Amino acid sequence: MQNEIVVQCTGVSRTFLSPDAGAIAVLQNINLDVYAGEFIVLIGPSGCGKSTLLNIVAGFDKPTGGEVRVRGQRVTGPGPDKAMVFQDYALLPWLNARQNVEIGLRLQGVDKRTRRKSAIEFLELVGLGHAVERPVYKLSGGMQQRVSIARALALKPAVLLMDEPFGALDAFQRATMHKELTRLWKTTRASIIFVTHSLEEALFLGSRVVAIMPGAIGLTGELHVDLPRPRDSMSPKFAALKQKLFQMLTAHVPETSDAFVE
Repeated sequence: MQNEIVVQCTGVSRTFLSPDAGAIAVLQNINLDVYAGEFIVLIGPSGCGKSTLLNIVAGFDKPTGGEVRVRGQRVTGPGPDKAMVFQDYALLPWLNARQNVEIGLRLQGVDKRTRRKSAIEFLELVGLGHAVERPVYKLSGGMQQRVSIARALALKPAVLLMDEPFGALDAFQRATMHKELTRLWKTTRASIIFVTHSLEEALFLGSRVVAIMPGAIGLTGELHVDLPRPRDSMSPKFAALKQKLFQMLTAHVPETSDAFVE
């Protein structure tokens, strides 16, 4: 692990205005450093602000307080240094896999020959070398998400942001993608911030799991996961860490709350 700080969140807060409830503080004074090559997982129940924080890092949303810097530069909007992978793939169905991967490169002004070569390279990296020219609507959900990941990696971003990217997949596809993403991370050593509400997914993927609870001031807690990869979700050590993470989250849930974490 390198010591370079790739993403730095300092005092990040986000308040939304509601006609019924007035000002709702979703994030309050969040401080988080993400180091080069680190796989960070943000976890918490629905509505805790984890996707909001991811959108602020991506530049899709602005904080009402504090700031985010990526490689020392203050985030003021989206850019190729921050690539997002969404749950719904966000692919153009009338294009094939290669053309979808090329989109971001074309927007950057990369010439046709170079972007074609790069798209094929990253599709091969995610195991889709055989489907380069296949229309994406003919691909399975897992394959479409691989195209989405290839498109993001092709930009060679400073940080890869993933917002519950496997939430729409069935259990078998999800388990397969966990192994594939682990392989890709080990191969590319990308810096990743991954959002989930699944304890098992967080522990299978993350090198550090950061917990957020609704309206909490600062981060609820964090857990360093030192299990060897590939991880065995059935092992006693994995089960012990899962219990520890669950206790860390539920310790901050009021008795009257109906918050739920898988």
